Amino acid sequence: MMRKLLFILALSLLVLPASAEHANRTGGEKRHAERTAPAPTRGSHATRTLQPQSAEAEVRDRINAGSVGLAAGLLEGAPLRFATEISRVVNDGGKVHVLPIVTRGPTENVNDLLYLKGIDLAIINSDSLDEYRAQVPEIVNRIVQVMNLFPSELHVFVRPEINSLADLAGKKVNFNTQGTAAAYSGPLIFSRLGIEVEKTFVPHPVALEQMRKGEMAAVVFVTSKPVDAFVKRKWDEGFKFLPVPFGPGLSDYYVSASLTSADYPALVPAGQTVETIAVPTVLVAYNWNPGSPRYDRVTAFVNELFGKLDQLRTPGFDPKWKDANPSASVPGLQRLKAAQNWQDPHMANRTGRP
Repeated sequence: MMRKLLFILALSLLVLPASAEHANRTGGEKRHAERTAPAPTRGSHATRTLQPQSAEAEVRDRINAGSVGLAAGLLEGAPLRFATEISRVVNDGGKVHVLPIVTRGPTENVNDLLYLKGIDLAIINSDSLDEYRAQVPEIVNRIVQVMNLFPSELHVFVRPEINSLADLAGKKVNFNTQGTAAAYSGPLIFSRLGIEVEKTFVPHPVALEQMRKGEMAAVVFVTSKPVDAFVKRKWDEGFKFLPVPFGPGLSDYYVSASLTSADYPALVPAGQTVETIAVPTVLVAYNWNPGSPRYDRVTAFVNELFGKLDQLRTPGFDPKWKDANPSASVPGLQRLKAAQNWQDPHMANRTGRP
């Protein structure tokens, strides 16, 4: 028994030093490698990855701190043109960054402003709020007015055999694609006027061709005049705009307007006007909580925009900027505080308005 124990002890003494030596060697080699590894040089990969990451983070934070998303409209529409021009002048030395966004139109923009991430501002038509007031009763607390931009005139363009709005009853009338101003405001206006038509919602270029062939009685545009389709295209004799009377049933959201020979020299005889109505097109903002970063961004945007209105009214920008009115109110909407501050007479004078 004693002999067996001595054998085991001797064996263990042989194994332990070898194991310890292996551990010490590998550990020592590791430590030696760590000690003798060259330190990162100025041009090394380690330095190159650390410094740019820090610089990029600063750039990212700076850009995002001043960026506001502006839901505008379709490529061919006036709202996107206005949004693009706003982005050209509202920059405050790079501190405010406006991102105009192509959308399905001013009516859909209410949805975008309420629910789409990254949207702080939107261009909408005032009557689009009518539908949302039923669906979102607190909408007046979630959307605030910045300023009236321009009126979007109603154009009811008809074939030669149509002479009045009543003649359109039961006939095919196009209101452009769903989501556009015409697709929302047009049927609403016709309903208020008590005229039932066969409504279609195809792109206006398609509808205009159908109208030329006699397959469509009329097309309805709701947009800022003049419209290229009526200025640049030659129409046969008898194609014309119908007058639309402004009355009590339209006074809540709409204003009186006219189409003149200056607007459409080939369709309106010289010296004559076609009475119609217009939908105010409005710049609105989401009502962010005061003191929040996005509230501060919108405030900076408004201060910059109102301070640059004179520049936007100079040649080279859309002539409709002369109609932009920071003082006009929108029924049912409160004004953004930053915009309200510009109602002070001294600030109003800076916008070039009386």
